[in-house]
Amino acid sequence: MNQLKTLILLATLTALLLFVGQALAGRGGFMIALIFAGVMNFAAYWWSDKIVLRMYGAQEIDEAQAPELFAVIRQLAQRARIPMPRVYILPQETPNAFATGRNPQHAAVAVTEGILRLLDRDELAGVLAHELGHVQNRDTLTMTVAATLAGALSHIANMAMWGAMLGGGSSRDEEGSNPIAGLLGIILAPLAATLIQMAISRSREFAADEHGAHLSANPLALASALRKIEAWSQRIPMTAGSPATAHLFIINPFSGGGLVRLFSTHPSTEERIARLQAMARQGIGRPR
Repeated sequence: MNQLKTLILLATLTALLLFVGQALAGRGGFMIALIFAGVMNFAAYWWSDKIVLRMYGAQEIDEAQAPELFAVIRQLAQRARIPMPRVYILPQETPNAFATGRNPQHAAVAVTEGILRLLDRDELAGVLAHELGHVQNRDTLTMTVAATLAGALSHIANMAMWGAMLGGGSSRDEEGSNPIAGLLGIILAPLAATLIQMAISRSREFAADEHGAHLSANPLALASALRKIEAWSQRIPMTAGSPATAHLFIINPFSGGGLVRLFSTHPSTEERIARLQAMARQGIGRPR
């Protein structure tokens, strides 16, 4: 269901892009914005892992420095049938973790110093299984596609807004455009694109939770880890990085409540825990 929901959301975002692009700027403006956004996000797809690891001061470690951590990751990677990822430590007391890299062959898993002190082995295994789920499901690629489409929508809307302010744009340059739809697109398209992009991110988090529960065979341990991470993250906020990277972490370190949840990269922790508990009741993780 999570995979289907992601496909539906991506299709909706694509359809919105095509409609608004044609309505606002005609074929020419649509293609320029799409190419520009595509180039920007292609670069992010190839180099974002290095950028984000440097942003958080992550230090790559070897097995001699953290044998237990490596043992857990190696066991999970073997179960998932993916290569052993590179392992990084973030010098942060805030308990959290993320995975990055453009594919399983170029993946990295990063954990904070705080999470290593907070969680027991089973809880840590659940978190790492969740992160390897992102790697195996190639969620970096999915979010790059979503960002490309959302970025193209925003660029088209900006182009149309500046064109209208400067009095530019003629009918021959905007063949097939619709002024009324164009005006609505300028106002609503960036907001709609952001909402859809965040919904895709939340769907991928649910999928990674499900994957992690199966891979670790212990959904309740992952649920316990999520509960602890959220509670301690509120006490010890993240002191580095940017909200632009929030979607990478297992718990959003920059999250808020109320209407902000519409723009959140993560589902509510309560809903995630409830789903994991339901999986446990269905028998996942029980000895056979």
